[in-house]
Amino acid sequence: LWIRVCIPLDSQVFRLFLRFSFLSIVHKLTFLFAATDFTLYNMPVDLLNPTPEAEARTHKLKRLVQSPNSYFMDIKCPGCFQITTVFSHAQTVVVCGSCNVVLCQPTGGLAKLTEGCSFRKKVD
Repeated sequence: LWIRVCIPLDSQVFRLFLRFSFLSIVHKLTFLFAATDFTLYNMPVDLLNPTPEAEARTHKLKRLVQSPNSYFMDIKCPGCFQITTVFSHAQTVVVCGSCNVVLCQPTGGLAKLTEGCSFRKKVD
């Protein structure tokens, strides 16, 4: 509850009022800060330096540096040993160009490699 009082600015009463109101505010603030505990706690996880395993588990947009989950790969045909470049999340059936063997089948996410096929991630 604030009460408006008309006191001239040059009066001694106003100066005393200001001094005591300021002191009461300072006293309240020191009491609040004295009651507050400013102990620093250690975080269970270092957010600025995550482990590579933790980075791989997080969503591609929530990583420290955003990076896609997909990649291009070289698949070696088990029959003729010809190498074919395929996208990791291919949405169509990929067939070998020379012997017409199915190299991978599409799924909802990563393409499923046919048994006997070997692959390696392509480097930029």
